[in-house]
Amino acid sequence: MKPFQKVYLEITSVCNLSCSFCPPTERRAEFIKPDEFRRRLQEVKLHTSLVALHVKGEPLLHPKLDHLLDACKEEGLQAVITTNGTLIGKMRDKLLGKPALRQVNLSLHSFEGNDPERLDAYLAPLFAFARDAADSGIHVSFRLWNGEEKEEGASYWSHNRLLLERLSAYYPTAGELSRPLAPGSGIKLAERVYLNRDLVFEWPSLNAPEDDGAGFCYGLRTQAAVLANGTVVPCCLDGEGVINLGNLQEASFADIIESERALRLKEGFSRRTAVEELCRKCGYRRKFG
Repeated sequence: MKPFQKVYLEITSVCNLSCSFCPPTERRAEFIKPDEFRRRLQEVKLHTSLVALHVKGEPLLHPKLDHLLDACKEEGLQAVITTNGTLIGKMRDKLLGKPALRQVNLSLHSFEGNDPERLDAYLAPLFAFARDAADSGIHVSFRLWNGEEKEEGASYWSHNRLLLERLSAYYPTAGELSRPLAPGSGIKLAERVYLNRDLVFEWPSLNAPEDDGAGFCYGLRTQAAVLANGTVVPCCLDGEGVINLGNLQEASFADIIESERALRLKEGFSRRTAVEELCRKCGYRRKFG
């Protein structure tokens, strides 16, 4: 059995939006080349059957995305893509009909800072893609990860009211979509199409306050991530490569995840203790106790 549920392979560090919940990366703008991507697939496929083609960049910006998905198929891996959806109409033909593509996550919360009058122009190609993707066997998740601890009367509703109205109109059999839901829960909209809601996502930062480090994390247990520049990090939340475990230009993936620093991090969480500074400043860890 392969140890990781998924490995994140960032295919670009570039994004076409500047969202309030996602600080821009300070890393160099980069697009992975297809031959290097295949080399990374060949390394990680010994450890997982599923790759997610994102960390911080917008994957639909990659001009050879269809070739990358073909490489996933040829290497026996399934792929997941998370996108802000703004390019879905332009790139749909590079996604549909790709056997390796298992799921596409459409981050609707990316639209919250845009002009509401453009909402229908934004959603129309997403709805069309979700329909065609589901018909071809691809799972689609509309994501609203911008909730607040107390949603009643919060700004959450002003951001999402129009989105939920449009979703309800397009998927009338799904029922009332604006009812309060527990964070992390979802609603089935149609066959293979879902709406998932969660609290506001916060990227961990060394500038954030530090706690006592108590808690648990699945980094290096069920997942790992490789940034576009080849840096291996323990999870998809280290978007700046702070916990640099090594680089695939210099060492194998197998050696990197068995390195002294990687094992120390993993063993620390076995004791419910965060040994890395960034981990002690990551609120996501507290979700797991």
